[in-house]
Amino acid sequence: MFEGQPKGLYALALANTGERFGYYTMLSIFVLFLMDNFGLSHATAGNIYAAFLALVYFLPFIGGILADKFGYGRMVTIGIVGMFVGYVLLALPMGTSTLGLVAMGAALLVISVGTGLFKGNLQVMVGNLYDAPAYASRRDSAFSIFYMAINIGALFAPTAAVAVMKYAQTTWGVSYNDSYHFAFGVACLSLIVSMLIYYGCRRTFRHVEGSVKQAAQGSAQTHTEELGREETYQRIVALCLVFAVVIFFWMAFHQNGLTLTYFADQYTARSSEGLEGMMFSVWNLVAVIFVVYGAFQLFQSRSGRGRLVSGLVVLAAVLFLIWRYASVAGTVEVDAPIFQQFNPFFVVALTPVSMALFGSLARKGKEPSAPRKIGLGMLVAACGYVVMLVASLGLLTPDAQTAAIEGGTASFVSPNWLVSTYLVLTFAELLLSPMGISFVSKVAPPKYKGMMMGGWFVATAIGNYLTSVASWLWGDLPLWVVWGTLMVLCLLAALFIFSVMRRLEKVA
Repeated sequence: MFEGQPKGLYALALANTGERFGYYTMLSIFVLFLMDNFGLSHATAGNIYAAFLALVYFLPFIGGILADKFGYGRMVTIGIVGMFVGYVLLALPMGTSTLGLVAMGAALLVISVGTGLFKGNLQVMVGNLYDAPAYASRRDSAFSIFYMAINIGALFAPTAAVAVMKYAQTTWGVSYNDSYHFAFGVACLSLIVSMLIYYGCRRTFRHVEGSVKQAAQGSAQTHTEELGREETYQRIVALCLVFAVVIFFWMAFHQNGLTLTYFADQYTARSSEGLEGMMFSVWNLVAVIFVVYGAFQLFQSRSGRGRLVSGLVVLAAVLFLIWRYASVAGTVEVDAPIFQQFNPFFVVALTPVSMALFGSLARKGKEPSAPRKIGLGMLVAACGYVVMLVASLGLLTPDAQTAAIEGGTASFVSPNWLVSTYLVLTFAELLLSPMGISFVSKVAPPKYKGMMMGGWFVATAIGNYLTSVASWLWGDLPLWVVWGTLMVLCLLAALFIFSVMRRLEKVA
């Protein structure tokens, strides 16, 4: 899994980990901040959330076009600085007045522009590392590793946000609403770490920082393949077909920061205990990750020393979990943002499992193509909302639930429903997202790489904007309408991609 990869992969992945930690720290509390600080409704907060995500994922298209001309590294540098400025604006307590709203809007715009320059171009640079024949066969595994690194940052983000807010309230005596700004300040620090990693390790990937034209002129080792007009057209059409499908995946998936957070806030039990309660400590989740990776290394290591070290890691992690379980006393408080740690946890923990599974299938000549994995991912995403449909049977409408909470008569469901939904959606994500990015990197015509990677983010942007559709339904309608709408859209998208599968696999 990790063997034989260029050093530049790890440098770029770690730089992205720092940036994603800050981004998800901010995003895990964003809609709650909008409602608590400005008194916005669920629908209005959802519209702002969707518009912000749409900008975050649309602007990489512009960033890709600029990078194709001026160089990827230059755009990444400007992007990091821009994001830092935006997080500083969010961290400043501007109050609940018009000034506060304007400052927040300015912050979101600057963060969006910075992300647009940073995110897609960093991924193009990762793909460019694998244009060399010596590394070409490791492209898919590289993007799985890169994607896993993103989620390591996201794993700690909700815990960091909740912990910093509570610390600010109890130690510094700030109000609940003002404590949000301290959490946004964490994002500022994470960008500094990301900058240090990027520039400290730059020598390992500097050869892929330039534009396509610069790379062709400046490196004898770089060969930019020129494609005919017909093949270029076929590849772009195939990518556009994939982009059309992933719109609906991201619409469904990014409910994690919207309606799934609303469900966590309004319908899910506020406390947990025993083994179930252990899930809500990020350190317990990290120990489980060590068990998974240690077990894989135990069986895959070629040396006795490697197996010994792996065995000791597994033993230490298991003993830690046993000690933690023995130390459990009473109930554990469950905050709504904390549920967003489960998706990145499952991504990190399940990545070696998925890689081992598909590696085994590849050796047998049975591994599904990237487009087929995307179609399967849509089917699995639909199953995630089947879980939510079952969890919501017999529950009040959101408006009625709000009244019941205020009257002290509300009933709540087990946190396991949401955790299970995140597990299923993570299976879908592992099938779709890293494979989709790898597919774009592989199929995109060389002179349009930045633009096509930007196209992936445009599709993501449209999907993210459409997340607000679910928030419009959140009110006086039954919950099954919300989850059923998302389920049906995923099924329709799966049907579409399987209908054009032959065309996609032709260029894969």
